[in-house]
Amino acid sequence: MRVLGVDPGLTRCGVGVVEGAAGRPLRLVHVEVVRTPADADLPERLLLLAAALDAAVAAYAPDVVAVERVFSQHNVRTVMGTAQAGAVAIVCAARRGLPVALHTPSEVKAAVTGSGRADKAQVTGMVTRLLRLGDPPRPADAADALALAICHLWRGGAQRRLAEAALRAAARGRPGTGGLSTTGGLRIEGRAR
Repeated sequence: MRVLGVDPGLTRCGVGVVEGAAGRPLRLVHVEVVRTPADADLPERLLLLAAALDAAVAAYAPDVVAVERVFSQHNVRTVMGTAQAGAVAIVCAARRGLPVALHTPSEVKAAVTGSGRADKAQVTGMVTRLLRLGDPPRPADAADALALAICHLWRGGAQRRLAEAALRAAARGRPGTGGLSTTGGLRIEGRAR
């Protein structure tokens, strides 16, 4: 499976493509950090980001797009920019009919390092090892995008199966069916909150 991971941000947006499967060696396909000018208007920045993400999806043909789930931060302005960039990534995937998976930062850290409280250096170190890279991916946004892709490769199948079971249970009228929502044909996988 090939996963395009997106660490969303307006100023710097990490994009990483990894190929592999659980229990098999992983392979780096592509990594980049898309930058938009901080002094540009918001619509222009979002269009630049959309163009770069569309190009990455077209060039690397992922099977799924994994995006970092926005969580509450103290800086509302940062949260808004991150959420807007994440939404652009989701729309780019949806236009191509690709499934989208949302993973929390702690979920990604736990998948890659074994600890949901790992710091950026630990995540970067493990991504470097897991992908057998000579040098760590820089800046941290690049490593985070690759970590998102790895997380989905290792955890996405289980999440999908649980979500499908929950949908089957819901169809039979059983409660407790969180986890997967479908909206207009776009599948968004992730944990229910």
